[in-house]
Amino acid sequence: MPKKKLIKKLDNNNINFFKTLLSSFIIIFIFSVLPNSIGFIKNNLKSNEVVLNSSKQNFDEILDKQKKNNKVLGDSIKERFTWNIFEDIDVFGKNEDEEDPQRLSASTIEELFNDNGYNLDIVKETKLVNAGNQLTRLPKELKNIESPKKRKELFIKIVLPLIIEENLKIRFDRKKLFEILNKSNTTKRDKAWLDLKFKQYGIKNNDLAKLKIRMDEIPVSLAIAQAAKETGWGSSRFAQEGNALFGQWTWSGEGIRPLDVEKDEKHKVAKFKILKASVRAYQRNLNTHSSYKEFRIERAIQRDNNQKLDSLQLVNFLEKYAETGKEYTEVLKKIITQNNLVDFDDVEILPTSLKMKNLI
Repeated sequence: MPKKKLIKKLDNNNINFFKTLLSSFIIIFIFSVLPNSIGFIKNNLKSNEVVLNSSKQNFDEILDKQKKNNKVLGDSIKERFTWNIFEDIDVFGKNEDEEDPQRLSASTIEELFNDNGYNLDIVKETKLVNAGNQLTRLPKELKNIESPKKRKELFIKIVLPLIIEENLKIRFDRKKLFEILNKSNTTKRDKAWLDLKFKQYGIKNNDLAKLKIRMDEIPVSLAIAQAAKETGWGSSRFAQEGNALFGQWTWSGEGIRPLDVEKDEKHKVAKFKILKASVRAYQRNLNTHSSYKEFRIERAIQRDNNQKLDSLQLVNFLEKYAETGKEYTEVLKKIITQNNLVDFDDVEILPTSLKMKNLI
């Protein structure tokens, strides 16, 4: 719940609580910042420490008292207050390429999903998934879940919002591209944006037609199926240790060496800091590598015909993704159909003020 709406619902006692809280923050600020410029406080650091500890103790005591008396916020008042006040700061300050996230257990993840009302049946019905349902790593216990159905459901819950959000970014870029193409004159800002996208999609000679073909989404059902196949529904060593959802190879980057690889083979499976980075690299791979040129052409044809992407048709053009070729594409088709993954193709991201990803 946004901060303004939260405060409106508080009674007079709650308002007094926030006044007291604000006073505590002011005290902490005064006794932590001013010592840098006021000489006599430097000689009384011990006294300052007592004041700070006292302020912190008063803050905790106020919160404990408020928890007992306030039925609106209940036992989670301190946590919810922290989310609303510092949420934007946490998001702004994070660099996902530098994150070293803490891994949560499968049971904790399930509890968080349940508390957030995250249910795949509801997602299929409403065609919406909460943007806050995002994790940075897979739980270690995923492979130990005895029920295949529960294991698959948890895996889909984890990867679904990641895939949809990355697709949404491409959709926004594609919309901007078509807006520029429809202009009679392009601005300097438009040209700068196009130059950036040409580099991002590996296009030379400013070929707008090629950019239009490459800059497009990967069907959600196809992405889930490939992630499931490449990771054994999240149980593979590459997924667990390196957040590698799609088994992409690397010869120069950071990666994990397969155990059964020949001695003369130099490739490794690329590893990533977080799961979302793996999704982004997978999309870039299908959208730029020469092995998937036919895949992109078929996708462009589908766009021109009915604007809806058919994963069961597109999968036929991914024979080069795995050494097993045609057999690999048939396995993907079975995964898509047996698990009704097409139901997720038209699911959209539902923005939320409670970004659970900031807590994970």
